[in-house]
Amino acid sequence: MKVYGLKNCDTCRKAMKDLAASGRELEIIDMRGGAVSKARITRWLKAVGAEALVNRRSTTWRGLTEEQKQQAMGNGAKGDAASLLAEHPTLIKRPVVETGDEVFVGWTPTSKQALL
Repeated sequence: MKVYGLKNCDTCRKAMKDLAASGRELEIIDMRGGAVSKARITRWLKAVGAEALVNRRSTTWRGLTEEQKQQAMGNGAKGDAASLLAEHPTLIKRPVVETGDEVFVGWTPTSKQALL
């Protein structure tokens, strides 16, 4: 199981602690520093959609232009959402958990039930 997140994110830390306690073997990947490829983000977008993947409450989101916000949601005329999310990984809701072909975003009751 791969867990993508940020080291200083409280939600990511809680998810990793819960998953580790359940005995699951984890590979923890920090989203910053180019660790998440555009191809992987494209896969996530196909699996869960931009509504679920894009963190519209982040300070990064508030700093985007209106055109970039449209691009992030898949409606932009310039470029695609995956490119923008790869450039600004803090726009991705966290954690993103991959188990085989399944992708879970956030540490929600639904994610917890499916993964624990």
